[in-house]
Amino acid sequence: MTHTADTADTAGTADPSGEPLLRVRDLTKTFPVRSGGRTRQLRALGGISFDLRRGETLGLVGESGCGKSTLARTLLMLERPDSGTVRFDGVDPFTLRGARLLQWRRRVQMVFQDPFASLNARMTAGDIVSEPWRTHKDLFPSAKERGARVRELLGLVGLRAGDEHRYPQEFSGGQRQRIGIARALALDLSVQAQVLNLLNDLQRQLGVSYVFISHDLSVVRHVADRVMVMYLGGIVEQGGTEAVFGRALHPYSAALMSAAPSLDEAGRGRQIILEGELPSPLSPPSGCRFRTRCWKATDECAAASPEPAPDPEDGGHTAACFHPMGKEAEPVPAGRGAR
Repeated sequence: MTHTADTADTAGTADPSGEPLLRVRDLTKTFPVRSGGRTRQLRALGGISFDLRRGETLGLVGESGCGKSTLARTLLMLERPDSGTVRFDGVDPFTLRGARLLQWRRRVQMVFQDPFASLNARMTAGDIVSEPWRTHKDLFPSAKERGARVRELLGLVGLRAGDEHRYPQEFSGGQRQRIGIARALALDLSVQAQVLNLLNDLQRQLGVSYVFISHDLSVVRHVADRVMVMYLGGIVEQGGTEAVFGRALHPYSAALMSAAPSLDEAGRGRQIILEGELPSPLSPPSGCRFRTRCWKATDECAAASPEPAPDPEDGGHTAACFHPMGKEAEPVPAGRGAR
């Protein structure tokens, strides 16, 4: 998910002092699921709260089924939350209608995880990039204007102008991803930059904000300013990228980070191997939802859900855990696995 700035003047790095661009508080989302002859509620999101600053990349990580995609779809208004609030530039997008809603959609776009599945094989690259203008007809009324803009956007993401006549299956995977990025930028009238090849370059020059969802932790560590770790519909930890990767507070985060590839094998700690599968969101554990897989769980963890607590050394680094990880490497009991 990307946000494009209104003007190029907002370009730069994240602004930690200003009002957040996106503010989410206590967001919940459930889905009815037919199971065993009766309808049950699957809680995909359970009280999600976070901020996204202007010009910032927020990395979102967690196992499949933890709620990452549902959160993204809700932020894009493809799903309506059961409760909680979303404020984008101070405005609740779920209250917008008509022209104001169209204007909002110009500023918030998605770059899909699978570039090929998200591109219509019967459409050329030029048709795909210009598709949003069929809805926003006022942007480029003439075919000549649309053609020039398509070529500009393709050049911006490192493709050739002549590529507008090629079909998705004629591109490599990386090139298809670039088409997806160009389509996400198609509604941003402020794009005036030169040829750019990386998302970081776009962010630096255009002030773009990202919610970056990935299973590739090494990529998240490279591109994200902050990281948010999700487990079974909730946020278990969030903070600066190096703080979370360098000294994870939540046991689940520690297990994730221990599995991240590292070129520095000498300085790498033991990998924590978690036992068991992710519990079903139809029947989640009481209290802390990670406790059934946690080697530090106690009766307290089963009795109540921990609230996010700040790291004494870094108030912006928080974890929802009664027994956070210590500064030194901690032993993992036999049966929970460490290697």
